[in-house]
Amino acid sequence: MARVAVLGGTGWVGRQVCAAFVQRGHEVVAAARHRPADLPYPFHRLDLADATPDDITDLVARDRVDIVVNSTDAANANDGFHGSPAHLARVNVDAVHTVLDALAGVPWRPRLVHLGTIHEYGHVADGVAVDETAHPQPANAYTRTKLDGSVAVLDAAREGKVNGVVLRVTQILGPQPSPATFPGKLLASLRAASVGSPASVRIAQAVRDFVDVRDVAAAVLLAADKPVSGKVINIGSGVVVAIRDLVERFVEVAGLPAAAVREDPSPVASLGGDWMLADIRLAERLLGWRPRRTLRDSLRAMWEG
Repeated sequence: MARVAVLGGTGWVGRQVCAAFVQRGHEVVAAARHRPADLPYPFHRLDLADATPDDITDLVARDRVDIVVNSTDAANANDGFHGSPAHLARVNVDAVHTVLDALAGVPWRPRLVHLGTIHEYGHVADGVAVDETAHPQPANAYTRTKLDGSVAVLDAAREGKVNGVVLRVTQILGPQPSPATFPGKLLASLRAASVGSPASVRIAQAVRDFVDVRDVAAAVLLAADKPVSGKVINIGSGVVVAIRDLVERFVEVAGLPAAAVREDPSPVASLGGDWMLADIRLAERLLGWRPRRTLRDSLRAMWEG
C-alpha cells in the first residue's frame, strides 16, 4: 500500500487517477483549489499556481507520501486552453518547478508521474504515428508551456534530483468530462439539444487520437510502479477518428436524431495540426500498458456518466 497525492485531484483526469489508486488499495489525498461536495477522497486545499515548495513539502511530509501525480492543467471553463501567457506559464511551468524543488528536498524519494500532452510535439505529418523520438515543436502558448513543464521534469529526473516520468496524453474521452474541453462542450450541447432546437457545434477539420480517461488512470497507476525515470511515454488509443465522425457517433450513442446537431461554420481554434496519432508501443514495452476501451465505450460512459 502506497500513500498517493494527486495534484489536481478533483479534475477530470485527477478523479479517475484517485479512483484507480483507491481501487488498488492505496491511500489517496486529492489536492486542489476547491473541494467538490461529492468528492469521496481525503482532500488537501492547494492552489498549485500560488504554492511554494514548502507547501508541497508539508503535504508530502505530513502523510509521508510515496507517489505524487501532477494532473493539474491551466485550462479552464472560460478560456479553455487559450488563457493568458502569464497564467499558462504560472500553472504549466512555474508550478512544476515548485513541485520539483519540493520533492528534491524531501529526505526520501517520492515517485513523480507528470501528465503532459501529445500536442507538445506540434505538427505531425498526415499518416504518421508520432513516437517519443520526435523533436517537439509546439504551436501555441499552451503547448509551449506544457512542453516546458515536461522538460523540467525530464531534466530533473535525468540529473537525479527526482524520480520522475512524463506521460504525454492524447485527447481524452470518457465519463464526467471537463467543461473546458471539446468533449465537455459537446456533451453539454447534446444534453440541451432537440430537433426543434438543435445544438450548434463547431467541428474542426481534424483527425485525432482519443483515449479513455480511465485508461489514462490505469497508465498512471502502472507508471507509478515501474522503475522508469527520466523518460517520456506516449499514452493514447493508437487509433484515429475524424472529429466529424466522433460527433456523429456521439449523437448515435446518445440516441438523438441527426437533426439534433447543426454545424457551426465558425473557425475552430486548435492546439496542433490537422492530424495526431500516438505511437504507443513504448508504453506497452516499459509499462505493460495498452488501452482497453473502445471509442464507443468512452462515448457511452460520457453520455451516461
